[in-house]
Amino acid sequence: MDQQAYRDIMRHHAGAVTIISVGKPGGRTGLTATAFCSLTDDPPTVVICVNRNASAHDLIAKHKSFCVNILATEQQEVAMRFAGRVGQQGEERFDEGSWITLATGSPVLQNALANLDCEVAEVHDGKTHTIYVGRVRAGRIMGENAPLVYFKGDFCDLTAKAKPKV
Repeated sequence: MDQQAYRDIMRHHAGAVTIISVGKPGGRTGLTATAFCSLTDDPPTVVICVNRNASAHDLIAKHKSFCVNILATEQQEVAMRFAGRVGQQGEERFDEGSWITLATGSPVLQNALANLDCEVAEVHDGKTHTIYVGRVRAGRIMGENAPLVYFKGDFCDLTAKAKPKV
């Protein structure tokens, strides 16, 4: 299959929008990602896929930790900031929102829908990306808001109800 056909198909896979964050104050960075999933609950582990060119890639390897911040619908602006679409890089991205730390010391977005604070348990080569398996050391749920979802190249609101057909 050629690359463009694959991309066109994958645009039809809706994904929860997350911010993968890493580092200590003064040297933090992060990225907006949908390449995240649960691996197992025994022990609690997740999988993230990070492009080797992303600013967070080498810091995750260095710190051996990261946080998956699952965003709510109203957090599109912070998703754009960490996607690099509004100009901020590295530590500047953390000017938006309130950030705390949990078990690993990775940055945790305080008002995210949920957070998974992880230590790197395994690393796998995925050619252009590195596949990090993270053991969840701490987590939080902040509310029952709708998740921010990415579908066909845009953010979607799951709370918008489809109108019934007449």
